[in-house]
Amino acid sequence: MLDLSDMQKIGVGLTGFGALFIFLGVVLFFDRGLLAMGNILFVAGICFIIGMARTYSFFFQSHKLKGTAFFFSGILLVLIGWPFIGMLVESYGFFLLFRGIFPHAVSFLRRAPIIGIILNLPGISRVMDALSNDSNSIV
Repeated sequence: MLDLSDMQKIGVGLTGFGALFIFLGVVLFFDRGLLAMGNILFVAGICFIIGMARTYSFFFQSHKLKGTAFFFSGILLVLIGWPFIGMLVESYGFFLLFRGIFPHAVSFLRRAPIIGIILNLPGISRVMDALSNDSNSIV
């Protein structure tokens, strides 16, 4: 089991509640308040889990600046009252920031019992292959 410090445990809680609020905000027709709270809690949780310096260095690497700009612009759009457009922009930024992890995530999920069957269906398989065969991946 992972040995987490108290700050990291708080960060896991904040990130979890942030993801929950974002999910509820989307399910409840892009509720501005829930999405704003979810975004703030999610980013604060990341800061608590990996620390401020590592969070800063992750978001402001030269090859991730475009993704960072879209991600934080989306959060800003949600905060000023345009939740649907903000979530679209934020999702694109999230994809740009974490596209190096997608090949590993798709490979892992394809080996999962129920999700693997779904991801290996003909139409979905092509989309997953396109997402995971990125020339900018870490591997």
